[in-house]
Amino acid sequence: MKRNLLSVAALLFGTLFLFMGNGLQGILLPVRGNLEGYATTTLGLLGTSWAGGFVIGCLIAPKIVRRVGHVRAFSGFISIIAIIALVSGIIIDPVWWVVLRAVTGFSTAGTSMIIESWLNERASNESRGMIFSLYIGITLIGVVGGQMMIPLEDVRTPVLFMICGIFYCIAMLPTTLSTAASPQPLKAVRLDLPALYRNSPVSCLGILLVGIANGAYGTLGAVFGAGAGLSDTSIAVMMSATIFAGAVMQLPAGRLSDRIDRRYVLAAMSGIAALAGLLIFLLHPTSPALLIGLVVLYGAVANTLYPIAVAHANDFAASEDFVKVSGGLLLLYGIGTVIGPTLSGPVMSAITPHALFLVTAIAHVLITVYAIIRSRIRAAVPASDRDAYTTIPTGTSAILTPQSMSLADRGAGKPPETGKSPESDDPAVKFG
Repeated sequence: MKRNLLSVAALLFGTLFLFMGNGLQGILLPVRGNLEGYATTTLGLLGTSWAGGFVIGCLIAPKIVRRVGHVRAFSGFISIIAIIALVSGIIIDPVWWVVLRAVTGFSTAGTSMIIESWLNERASNESRGMIFSLYIGITLIGVVGGQMMIPLEDVRTPVLFMICGIFYCIAMLPTTLSTAASPQPLKAVRLDLPALYRNSPVSCLGILLVGIANGAYGTLGAVFGAGAGLSDTSIAVMMSATIFAGAVMQLPAGRLSDRIDRRYVLAAMSGIAALAGLLIFLLHPTSPALLIGLVVLYGAVANTLYPIAVAHANDFAASEDFVKVSGGLLLLYGIGTVIGPTLSGPVMSAITPHALFLVTAIAHVLITVYAIIRSRIRAAVPASDRDAYTTIPTGTSAILTPQSMSLADRGAGKPPETGKSPESDDPAVKFG
């Protein structure tokens, strides 16, 4: 175990700086754009283009890696990200930012898939769970660390953009200087929407709606904070606290979903997220402490929805299909993060910045209603036959790729014969 962890230490170190750059750039662009007077609709397109580029990258990047190799592809992708971070600080133009953000999303998918495949190659069966947990923790710490750098420098200067570039360059070093053999070629995941829906309607629609809500908040949360009168420091605290609250809440929510029907937990958590969002929208809290508290409550429950929905889908899937199901759902989540900012920007412009949480509340209400309806139609998988719950971070700067599902070893511990509910009329889904 110790030897396996030491072998990936340098790679995890580079991962930390990659996500620090992602976290800083993800909050820096909307904050700076808001100061420049860009329309909320335009700022929403920053998230739309990033998420669109990320989804396309998950589908196309494996082909590039297979053609040029892991090290060259990684160096190329991360160089592009660093260059774009620097150019964004020089060219202050919304059109260029939106276009370049799509390229950043594409390249981020490529770098993340390479890192995750490398970790998967280095991991043994005994260390896989520990390495996956470390990877998740480092991505969260990296994003939060990057976001918390906003108060350290005036966002009107190009300094923070330069710091992003430095972070990305540091992240490149461990992989480019490594003498270890490259891992196996990346595997592309085919998104089969009809098969995903047949496997689990709640997970399929639920994850799409979670992507819409999380994509909207992840992109426009900082814009909302500025519109609500929060300082740069308070905005950074708000955005970071929601990530940590979600990470802390995942374990108790996951344990609860292991004991009772996951759809009830999904409905309850979505209901609380909807309530918190509606309170923010209707009350317009003027106290920074109350406002941040409600947003943190929102983040704590909203960030538990994705892993619960994935676990529910895997409850009904054959064990050999866990990676394909989870990877397909992840791409569906990415599609939702494309839709979310696109919808929320115009709504915030037409009503008020607080209307961001009206959009998220509608998405969460739909999840609650549909989960309850489906729980009356399809029997739950017995607790003894359910897939093991795995914590998974979500967010526009910390979203994992389909390669991470292999690293998580989703198929461990579940007998193949429990691939479908004994009382379900739906056949077990076979992918590929």
